[in-house]
Amino acid sequence: MLWDADALNLLAINAQKRQNRIITPHPGEAARLLGVKTGDVERDRLHAAQSLAARYGGVMVLKGAGTIIASEQGEMAFADVGNVGMASGGMGDVLSGIIASMMGQQLALFDAACAGCVAHGAARAACWQQIYSSCCGSLLIQR
Repeated sequence: MLWDADALNLLAINAQKRQNRIITPHPGEAARLLGVKTGDVERDRLHAAQSLAARYGGVMVLKGAGTIIASEQGEMAFADVGNVGMASGGMGDVLSGIIASMMGQQLALFDAACAGCVAHGAARAACWQQIYSSCCGSLLIQR
């Protein structure tokens, strides 16, 4: 399963550790999950991703500039794809859908998260070249 958005707010209130999920917080959501300030997450994104994986289990996709994918088993990846235009409405929903589709193809959770992040970033980069910064999640899907 994949948890994002309001599911993360609920998880911050009722913390549960599970191995069968991918969690996709942006830095503000990660801060709520860890009980710290957003600046603390941004200062050490690698540590934040590792802490999230240790606390909640499964696989973490810490979104933002230099998305970090981390698993409870210690697997780590850095998705250096995309651009500043990724911080727009609906882009996280598109990422969640891409990762979920990878999960549906029976990829392991860590592999699904990595493949989904790369595909999402590559699609956004292609959209950026065609229409510059005006691409939001719904336009990305259409392209």
